[in-house]
Amino acid sequence: MTAMQRRENQRSSMQLVASRTPTFQRVLIVRFGALGDMVLLTPMIQRLQQRFGVPVDLVSSGSWTRPLLEGQPGVGEIMLVGSRRRPYFLSPDQQRLVRWLRERGPTPTWFAHPHDVGRDLLRRGRIPDEFVCDFTHVIPGEHDADRWVRFADDTPAVLGQAYPPPALPRPSHAFLQVTSAMRSDLQPWLHRHGLADQSLIAIQAGNKRTMRSWNRRRVTNKKYWPEERWAEVIRAVRQDCPRSAIVLLGVPQESDLNEDIIRAARVTNIHNVANDLPVPILIALLERTDSMISVDTGPAHVAAAVGCPVVTLFADADPARYRPGGRDSSSVVLQGHIDGQPNILGIDAARVIAAWREIPQRVPDRAPAEALAGQ
Repeated sequence: MTAMQRRENQRSSMQLVASRTPTFQRVLIVRFGALGDMVLLTPMIQRLQQRFGVPVDLVSSGSWTRPLLEGQPGVGEIMLVGSRRRPYFLSPDQQRLVRWLRERGPTPTWFAHPHDVGRDLLRRGRIPDEFVCDFTHVIPGEHDADRWVRFADDTPAVLGQAYPPPALPRPSHAFLQVTSAMRSDLQPWLHRHGLADQSLIAIQAGNKRTMRSWNRRRVTNKKYWPEERWAEVIRAVRQDCPRSAIVLLGVPQESDLNEDIIRAARVTNIHNVANDLPVPILIALLERTDSMISVDTGPAHVAAAVGCPVVTLFADADPARYRPGGRDSSSVVLQGHIDGQPNILGIDAARVIAAWREIPQRVPDRAPAEALAGQ
């Protein structure tokens, strides 16, 4: 066989392999999660973009997902579903998702959910099982950011040996990009709340469990930390940082909790912004914030993802799995115990104050308001 014949045979073989390799313009993740869960999904999105070089579409739930992830690096279209347990014929959201999946066509899909509620929607959307990776392999003690990146390296059966995981370092940290539009929208918000040109320290005392009932101190509210302890922490923060504004974050349902803490703290220059804190503003605000103290909830994960130093108080969740940012992030996590069991009430205020004093207080660059207005 001549050299020319060998080259021709090799070219034919390559063309045959290429003809059998599926081509697509998107890949898909299905993940139904709270705000913090979706922040911890960002390394998986980055890994899939590394691997395939195409945008990653997302099927999720929750009003926070779109303002959190839309426009973030690697994110394509986002489709949201409300209740996944409602019967299909009674759910316009599910029907709309199925129509979207059918129009979109089958592409490699990662069902990044610990149980199969919602898995049937992919079949209704005509995505064959060989296109889908189902998450099954749990490693005890593994951080969620690492878990989802590892899952991104799994391969749907339809791809065979095509698109192997790239020989690039795996992303290990949650990351949120703060856009110029977010920063621009933040400026009038800061002026409206009397926070322009001030250094900021954030407090996140509430979470969705806290606000499910009028009785915050109920036994089932595992993430409740008493108002008087928050007040003690805030007084220490005010003593150490007399010129900083202390900002209590949250959603509108957490505003009353914040007001009770403010009354107990009895300090000046403290602001409750829970009634006016859209997700894009939260992202830009935490990028500008010097430090944060929070219960284990979504805003703590946002803080770590934009580089804000954060102390996080954990209840019974495993800090090794849910540490804001990632397993080796610079965030500080605290967990208390009562009678040998994890319990947030086992954390006293002195321990939180000491931890906060140990983290580096970031001082972001702040252009004067006049300079910003002139840009």
